[in-house]
Amino acid sequence: MTQLADSTVYEDNDRVRVTKWIFAPGTETGNHVHEFDYTVVPLLTGTLTIVSDNGESENNITYGEPYFRQAGSEHNVVNRSNIAVAFMEIEVK
Repeated sequence: MTQLADSTVYEDNDRVRVTKWIFAPGTETGNHVHEFDYTVVPLLTGTLTIVSDNGESENNITYGEPYFRQAGSEHNVVNRSNIAVAFMEIEVK
C-alpha cells in the first residue's frame, strides 16, 4: 500500500499556491502533473527519487537552496532514504 507524503496548503489564491511537503521515509506524492511553474525551497537536506516515464533520478536537495521547474512536469516523488525530507512548494498561477 502506498503511503502518501504529508502536505499542508498554507496559501491558495488567484496568484500563488504554497504547500509544505513532509516526506517520512517510504512516502511519496503519487504520480502527478504540475499545472503551474513552481519553486521548491528545501526545509531539510536530503535525497528524493523522481520517478517519471523517462526513468528514475535522484534529487539531492539542500536546506535553504531553492530551485525552479516549469509547468508540465509529470512524475512521482518518493523518499527512499531513511530520514525525513521536507520542502515548501510555491506554484505561480
